[in-house]
Amino acid sequence: MTAQIIESRVQELLDGGVLAKGSHASFESGACAMEWVSYLAGQGHTDAPDCASPVLRAFTIGLNDQWGTEQRQKLRPFLPRMVGTAGDGQDEARSYLALDWLVRTYTPAWLDLAGLTEEATALRDLRRIADLTAAEAAGPVVRAGREKAAAARDAAGAAAWDAAGAAAWAAAWAAAWAAAWAAAWAAAWAAAWDAAGAAAWDAAGAAARAAVRPTVETLQASALDLLDQMIDPSVGESR
Repeated sequence: MTAQIIESRVQELLDGGVLAKGSHASFESGACAMEWVSYLAGQGHTDAPDCASPVLRAFTIGLNDQWGTEQRQKLRPFLPRMVGTAGDGQDEARSYLALDWLVRTYTPAWLDLAGLTEEATALRDLRRIADLTAAEAAGPVVRAGREKAAAARDAAGAAAWDAAGAAAWAAAWAAAWAAAWAAAWAAAWAAAWDAAGAAAWDAAGAAARAAVRPTVETLQASALDLLDQMIDPSVGESR
């Protein structure tokens, strides 16, 4: 859809606007990433502005609410570019970009950390998931990785699992938004979650968080790269 962006508000955002966790009763009481997008477009106070792609909204809210305060601010430069993305015909491509990232980047990172390198390699070696056929073909490989990760997680014990889980939630979580990809998404998500827990099977508390921190930071940077691609998937197609 056509949407006007208010340039003075863009400057306000980039000059020190603060992104806050969660939704808020008013802009004065705080604003998450998508509430800022609405503000930039002059659409009132909402975290569901109709000027922005619902796929971008789901992914951005996931990052906004799971990242810490400092990391969250890295979303600011991307927000003005979201104005006008609603109804631009690119949401299917955005959804596949996110699913491909979850299956071939996010989940293997946790599998590697859990010592399941063979399963991680199998996911990375899948062809790029850009259509439903590729998503369906990835399913058995994802499920195999999930089974191994679940077994390793169960061996870890509750203390190590809780510590790894807390750190994993600090990473770049996304949201499942398209019913067409629900099954593949759910399987990949579960595999990543189990692998994150298994990664700390021999550690607990602060030690576990330290062990997973490099993976968390790498995936946070990767999620920002993904967000950049998702805002305008046609750029990648033209390369």
